[in-house]
Amino acid sequence: MNVPAELKYTKDHEWAKLDGPIVTIGITDYAQGELGDVVFVELPAVGDSVESEDTFGTIEAVKAVADLFSPVSGEVVEVNDALSDAPETVNSDPYGEGWMVKVKIGAQDGWDSLMSADAYEKLIG
Repeated sequence: MNVPAELKYTKDHEWAKLDGPIVTIGITDYAQGELGDVVFVELPAVGDSVESEDTFGTIEAVKAVADLFSPVSGEVVEVNDALSDAPETVNSDPYGEGWMVKVKIGAQDGWDSLMSADAYEKLIG
């Protein structure tokens, strides 16, 4: 199971990468594996506000539909539109081209409550 050490994680299996005030968000390798083949991703629009631990979209796979939960609060500044045409990218590259949204945060809203890679690995066993 791939759990990059430089990322932070949620109990709901999202990952977050901080770059200045911008947090890139996606789902973990574990999550995509549990879901199976991803066939559709519904994401918010640029300019939408998201709140830490609140739903920001959904992901549909052959096995199930799941909510996506934001690890931080802020404003959506970029959405990975490529997932509309190629949602399977979430399966093949969850930490790279399979990212979902970029959120501009204020005062690192929610960042400090996220799990380290070690803590996330313990969660997924």
